[in-house]
Amino acid sequence: MGLRGARERRVRTGGVELCVAELGDPARPTVVLVHGYPDSKEVWSEVAARLVAQDFHVVLYDVRGHGGSTAPRPLRGGFTLRKLTDDFVAVVDAVSPDRPVHLVGHDWGSVQSWEFVTVARTAGRIASFTSVSGPSLDHFGHWLARRRSRPTPRHLTQLLGQGVRSWYVYALHTPVLPELAWRGPLGRHWPKVLEHTEKVPPGDYPTASLPSDAAHGAWLYRDNIRARLTRPRADAHAHAPVQLVVPLGDKFLSPRLYDDLERWVPRLTRRTVDARHWLPRSRPDQLTAWIAEFVTRHEDNGKVDGEGGGAGVGTGVGTGVGVGPDPSALADDALPTKAVAPGTPQSARAPRAVQGSRAARPVRDPYAERFGGQLVLVTGAGGGIGRATALAFARAGARIVAVDRDPGTAARTALAAREAGAPGAWGETVDVGDERAMEKLAARVASDHGVVDILVNNAGIGLSGSFLDTTPGQWRELLDVNLWGVIHGCRLFGGQMAERGQGGHIVNVASAAAYLPWRALPAYSTSKAAVLTLSECLRVELAEREIGVSAICPGIVNTGITATTRFTGVSAEEEQRLQRASSRLYRLRNYPPEKVADAVLRAVLHDRAVVPVTPEARTARLLSRLAPGVLRALARRGPRL
Repeated sequence: MGLRGARERRVRTGGVELCVAELGDPARPTVVLVHGYPDSKEVWSEVAARLVAQDFHVVLYDVRGHGGSTAPRPLRGGFTLRKLTDDFVAVVDAVSPDRPVHLVGHDWGSVQSWEFVTVARTAGRIASFTSVSGPSLDHFGHWLARRRSRPTPRHLTQLLGQGVRSWYVYALHTPVLPELAWRGPLGRHWPKVLEHTEKVPPGDYPTASLPSDAAHGAWLYRDNIRARLTRPRADAHAHAPVQLVVPLGDKFLSPRLYDDLERWVPRLTRRTVDARHWLPRSRPDQLTAWIAEFVTRHEDNGKVDGEGGGAGVGTGVGTGVGVGPDPSALADDALPTKAVAPGTPQSARAPRAVQGSRAARPVRDPYAERFGGQLVLVTGAGGGIGRATALAFARAGARIVAVDRDPGTAARTALAAREAGAPGAWGETVDVGDERAMEKLAARVASDHGVVDILVNNAGIGLSGSFLDTTPGQWRELLDVNLWGVIHGCRLFGGQMAERGQGGHIVNVASAAAYLPWRALPAYSTSKAAVLTLSECLRVELAEREIGVSAICPGIVNTGITATTRFTGVSAEEEQRLQRASSRLYRLRNYPPEKVADAVLRAVLHDRAVVPVTPEARTARLLSRLAPGVLRALARRGPRL
């Protein structure tokens, strides 16, 4: 995409001349994007274009020695954090002398930006800071010291794990060799390395200046790493609100590095994303959405609102108070399930006790960290599992598209989603079995709201009765919704995810009936078995595109599906009696759809393939694998209806 239409200027500071690019209206909130190593400002081109489209004033500059900026002479000592801070102040003075700016840094751009946001001389100049894949060296130094002073098995494992990830730091400290490698074969092959290891799409990045940028940038490490890690500042407290974005697949930085961050950042919002290190290139849509929301929340003539532990404007994102486990390390039983509803905002969750004399502190909400700001589409959202799932994602701060064939129930779910905390929610009416209608829906959603990040194919209908009593018309009606509705959703919305190239997740709601033979449900079980098999096939196919696929298999759940289930081979009066009897049974079982919704969020959070829900579903799944004959014997002796 490049930086087309950018206005360039030169800013002199500390013996170097910085290349600064501006996009958008200078009267709008200013967002300063700082690149990392071995990049230049063009790493931000995708994000910058999207921010400008959302009416922000975007400023990018090449760090000294990179891109169009000149390098200090001599190189040694020319890249200290103090001099990098001088550069930042000079840029801000030039582009926004009267208003504080919103700072965003990636990789080493984030590392140096932590310095900007924690030194006294920039207080009042920064309205907010979004950190992506780059810790403060001071915070890192204290993190190391605490774990060395208390060498528990857990601390030693964390130290060893980060030590292995930091192999490149040791390499960059060797004399001459890094420069030779970057100006030689590594510089030539780096674009392909990023494409294959980081899933960065090919294009106009990186730029031709990469070899010299990388050679100069080695001094970022040499001038700062040892000095700061061995003598970290004790006053490195952030004077602006901070949004931390942690890619869970980062090969260079462990998510555990940020465990102690609440000590240094009183106003902290955490985000996690299932992606790798180079987020500005691999996830520009998601990153832009988070930056735009955070900047808007904290932009009020340079004043910061939403301070303290509040969730911000309708996002449901907890801030500044949590030290709970990172989602990547959470076991299922570590997530709150019984005491609170799925996706309940952090402020409403019960605090977890902390050992020793320290006061109990609220647990971070992994749902809000992961799903805040994402676009989630749920079919069959008018009631039952679909409605509960839409509201659970809404409480986590996701934007919701509630789809149902009944326009009234779709609209009511969208309204409830907004009240639950969704920053945006919309009701859509469609018959999921209608191919043309689904194509129009997919095009409309993409045009109005963007590509869906999470798709939940939940719409379904029930049909009970023997195979010989089921007519071809009843088969077609059932399969149109239960199977073709899933196929249409996966093909259309999954295709958009694949074309975007930024990952995503598809959830298909199947049933325990998919692997539980039952003489009363031949058609329904067939449709759900097809959904389960389709999901497992898609999971294999779409894995290389970083799109997860999960099949949810509930058992008996108290929803309204029993009231509308058709029964074959019986009179209308008998059908009504059976519907009432089935509804009564499901009410007595009283397994709420909110628990299935929680299983959906867990499945996406942990990228689960097949998730049985309810004890009977889990038992049947186990028997289907270990003793399928037992299931068949039970089915022969089971009730006909």
